[in-house]
Amino acid sequence: MATAFPFSAIVGQDEMKLALLIAAVDPKVGGVLAFGDRGAGKSTAVRALAALLPKMKVVVGCRYNCDPDRPAEFCDDCRARAAKAGLKSAKVPVPVVDLPLGATEDRVVGALDLERALARGEKAFEPGLLARAHRGFLYIDEANLLEDHLVDLLLDVAASGENVVEREGLSIRHPAKFVLVGTGNPEEGELRPQLLDRFGLSVEVKTPDDLPSRIEVVRRRDEFESDSAAFLAKWAKEETKLRKQITSARDRLPLVTVTDAALERAARLCMTLGTDGLRGELTLMRAARALAALEGQRSVTDAHLRRIAPSALRHRLRRNPLDDAGSSVRVERAISDVFG
Repeated sequence: MATAFPFSAIVGQDEMKLALLIAAVDPKVGGVLAFGDRGAGKSTAVRALAALLPKMKVVVGCRYNCDPDRPAEFCDDCRARAAKAGLKSAKVPVPVVDLPLGATEDRVVGALDLERALARGEKAFEPGLLARAHRGFLYIDEANLLEDHLVDLLLDVAASGENVVEREGLSIRHPAKFVLVGTGNPEEGELRPQLLDRFGLSVEVKTPDDLPSRIEVVRRRDEFESDSAAFLAKWAKEETKLRKQITSARDRLPLVTVTDAALERAARLCMTLGTDGLRGELTLMRAARALAALEGQRSVTDAHLRRIAPSALRHRLRRNPLDDAGSSVRVERAISDVFG
């Protein structure tokens, strides 16, 4: 497996890095979409986050990464094994699973294990990418180029948190809760609105336009590729610090309060922007709470809402033929109107 570039060593791209950290603290935020220039570090950041995350506890031998501390969410196999004997647990890295653009539906959802069927005459299920991604991240590079039938499939699973397979005499249902992370270049096409709405946060990624940042990016990348072991050792302290910050934020998250005043601000901001439905308010509240937890705060403030609002709302705006301003500008204007 290739060595990942350290997350803490990424130059700039603060909005993208913050969105990924928030999704790591609270998966209920709903995933991250990073759209922008080619070669600006989108894929690097996603893979760096995977290497950064603390290991998670799983049931030994489970094909779906079931959490031994949450028996109510067990797959059928773990439920059956738990009834007969105790289950052993172990800690493993958080999975980050790539969903290739050309993937077949069988590879994504799972299918009949042909080897066992032919060799032993048994009907057995071979889990797909959704099973591997459970409790982890499902990463789609060039998400705007994903085929429509896979988009529909992801929408169903993301909404239910379960993958249901009914084919070839098999009837399988297993948990499939994951953080969806998508990247893409808007010049190559837009994302379907139904899938766009499923991403909790949307960030804009731009090539650095100041000389010192560009020089530092090139210097660090060259240093990493010349001697990755030495570069990782150089950044180990920062990575450990960030890993502890994520762990502490996860522990603190249930204790962070969202006051009625903060909820009113969030709702007023969404009403000002005319966002459809209530997913905007929910995402804004959850993201602001995760941000507060990351910063060691016990309650959500206006500063948290203002900071995360562009990422939570820019992709939920209706098109306004009378307003040529981009979505980010419209969100900033609404923030000024609501917060002053």
